[in-house]
Amino acid sequence: MKFSGVLLGCSLLCCLIGCGDQTNSWVKNTNAGGALGTSYSIIYLSKDTLNFQMGIDSVFYAVNASMSTYLPDSDISKINKGDLTVVVDHMFKEVFTLAKEVYAATDGYFDPTVGVLVNAWGFGPEARIEMDSVSVKELLKYVGLNKVRLTSENLIQKDFPQIELDFNAIAKGYAIDRLAAYLDSKEIENYLVEVGGEIVTKGENQLKNKMWVVGVDDPQVELGRQLKITLLLKDQALASSGNYRKFRIDSLTGKRYVHTIDPKTGFTKNSNVLAASVIAGNCATADAYATAFMAMDVQKSMGILENTTGLEGYLIYLDETGAVQEFMTPGFKEQVVW
Repeated sequence: MKFSGVLLGCSLLCCLIGCGDQTNSWVKNTNAGGALGTSYSIIYLSKDTLNFQMGIDSVFYAVNASMSTYLPDSDISKINKGDLTVVVDHMFKEVFTLAKEVYAATDGYFDPTVGVLVNAWGFGPEARIEMDSVSVKELLKYVGLNKVRLTSENLIQKDFPQIELDFNAIAKGYAIDRLAAYLDSKEIENYLVEVGGEIVTKGENQLKNKMWVVGVDDPQVELGRQLKITLLLKDQALASSGNYRKFRIDSLTGKRYVHTIDPKTGFTKNSNVLAASVIAGNCATADAYATAFMAMDVQKSMGILENTTGLEGYLIYLDETGAVQEFMTPGFKEQVVW
């Protein structure tokens, strides 16, 4: 139930950062298009006109070849089909290692092996099956990143061959980090990279002589899209997840809830979290934590945000009466413009 809660399409980027003063000798270079099943927009400032489209395309190609579950010949698809002779590349290794770290930090609520449950409950691309305590218990054998290992030879080992990996909740953020690394290699000091609403920034918007300004969607707006807040980013990444407009109303109590899957029990549960936005030093980390917070109890998510160095966050949730509440860490709040 991933949703791009950071609203930053090309038109909005132009609105937020403006065209600026074109006489200050900075050139605004832009590449935009479609990739990873979504859209992207990349702005990089330089003293000369540049076009890095070929390099950008190569980054997307490499990430897809390694971790796309939609490509039958990608490394992850081959592994999921049972080919454990695949030697994974450095990108796969980095994502797997980070996934393990976030899996441990969130007590298993960030779990790239949960797809078997997502499909079984009818939230994925496959047909829903009839679920009871027996079938859930059987499927839970194939859930848990602790049941998957990466050997020193960069081979994947699984406790059960039925276990499948799905990095979609972290790979997009990682792809953004790789695009940022590519721009770094080209000695670009000021840029904003956005893919599907997730963002990495470096430096400042020199066209306006201020930090990059980005916006976060309001999950309460049922028709169209509207910003909830805008904030300043510099040398940071921002990712959001949300059950935007997907809540249900209990017919007896009138309370609003959001349906999600608890990877600990294997059953669906009523989540009170509408949206989570996370600021971190890289987008893969922000992406993973924002995803985990959608499945976790809001109090536990708050605790992680308050006690984890390098993370700042913003949670929108429903209290016991069904009223919308907000939680924002001090560091996140300091960056909010409005």
